[in-house]
Amino acid sequence: MNALKKMVILSVIVIVVIGVILFYRGHKPRQLNGEQIELLMYCAAGVKSPVLAAAQQYEKDYGVRIRMQYGGSGTLLSNLQVAKTGDLYLAGDSSYTDIGRKKGLLAEVLPVGYLTPVVALKKGSGVKINTVEDLLKPGLRLAIGNPDAASIGKQTRLVMEKAGLWDKLSAHVTKDGVFKPTVPEIANDVALGAADAGIIWDATVKQHPDLVAVHLPEFDNARKQITVAVLKTSKLPTDALRFARYLNSTVGNAIFKEHGFEPVEGDEWAYTPKIIFFCGSVNRKAIGPVIDRFMKREGCSINAVYNGCGILTGQMRSIRQHDNGVGFPDVYMPCDQYYLHTVSDWFQDAVTISDTKIVIVVQPGNPKGIKDLKDLTRPGIRVSVGQPEQCTIGALTRIMLQNAGLWDAVMKNVVTQTASSSMLVPTVITKSVDATLAYQVDTRAEADKLTVIPIDSKDAQAVEPFAIARSSRYKYLDRRLLDTVTHAREDFEKLGFNFRAGNAEAN
Repeated sequence: MNALKKMVILSVIVIVVIGVILFYRGHKPRQLNGEQIELLMYCAAGVKSPVLAAAQQYEKDYGVRIRMQYGGSGTLLSNLQVAKTGDLYLAGDSSYTDIGRKKGLLAEVLPVGYLTPVVALKKGSGVKINTVEDLLKPGLRLAIGNPDAASIGKQTRLVMEKAGLWDKLSAHVTKDGVFKPTVPEIANDVALGAADAGIIWDATVKQHPDLVAVHLPEFDNARKQITVAVLKTSKLPTDALRFARYLNSTVGNAIFKEHGFEPVEGDEWAYTPKIIFFCGSVNRKAIGPVIDRFMKREGCSINAVYNGCGILTGQMRSIRQHDNGVGFPDVYMPCDQYYLHTVSDWFQDAVTISDTKIVIVVQPGNPKGIKDLKDLTRPGIRVSVGQPEQCTIGALTRIMLQNAGLWDAVMKNVVTQTASSSMLVPTVITKSVDATLAYQVDTRAEADKLTVIPIDSKDAQAVEPFAIARSSRYKYLDRRLLDTVTHAREDFEKLGFNFRAGNAEAN
């Protein structure tokens, strides 16, 4: 065997060994204190098949075991409230996660799919159900969910109450039928002939080849969203969130579809997703800690790019024109709506987060005696402003001065134009200028070195919005970031922002 052949064989062996090592390293169970990480999930029985399949694949790929407790959505919600333990809760009906949130039991809630109630019949049984009134046929053995235990029972009651037939149906089932705690039990009763008909989810019928679904308009209108929530009791919230994201993702969507469920259009799957955040400079100090908390909680990465908003929007245009959209931001928070309007077609509707005043900033004690905008036109007054094409403060300054009829006169005294709002206050501190037009929040850190003069103008204000890109692959993750920002009042107010965001939901 010549030397070249030996070298080739040795190289192949080395590659195979490295591959085996990497395979087992990548599939090694995640551990905490020397033990495999395990999450406890309360899962609606009617959604067992896709969730179990996803959990088994997730453990295989990432080494995290998901321990399941099945039952009716209502029963599970009661159980977890009493147990005060666990990590995840999956309900077949989002109304239960709504209740869980109101009770303070749940943190993040993610949608994973949809369910529609149908009447299930055994193939070849000869039973005819064409209207909701047919469910009341004398002698019809009907199986339905317990309204206080199972989501399907709750929806059955709501539909029949709306039709004015619940009391009659309840009496009929009590006499000739049966109430069951879970969807699978109803389906089994119909499949075994213990019941003539049952009201279950459309996806459950698809898992029983001996059953057929009858769609009735009243029940079709009761289509419900399947949701998974992270419990506030979870001691491993980031691991819990990762599995919730997995169920919501394109990978989870495919598993749900394979098992006959209608999935949501979820986020692209990534164990550690990376999102790009373009942000105007004025927001940096407030948004920075919020981003850090979010990344730690979600186990994601955020590339925050801070700059003048004119520069940021210019980068967006260049990315779309020359880079096929690669690197386009997932979310954008400009210093004012002005620089969102120019790119609004690329973003979803924005949410207003905060606002800040524009003020005149001068040397301590105001040695030049500047009182208002008109004083900036006096001969010999050195002024700095933001560059209108590069940053929001520059664009807003131009609008404000133009509306006051002072733009040309002030510009004669301008000796410095900056590309970012953060660069304006330093021009006064270093005595490069006598006055600047800056955001009030940018003056707070150096308050002892400045004098701030308010401006009597409706234009002296910047309003900061938050928007999600239509092209983002992580829209649900983006919405949770938005939700985090809308609850960050303290971070903004301690820096002097007027916080305007309500309790917007990002799910």
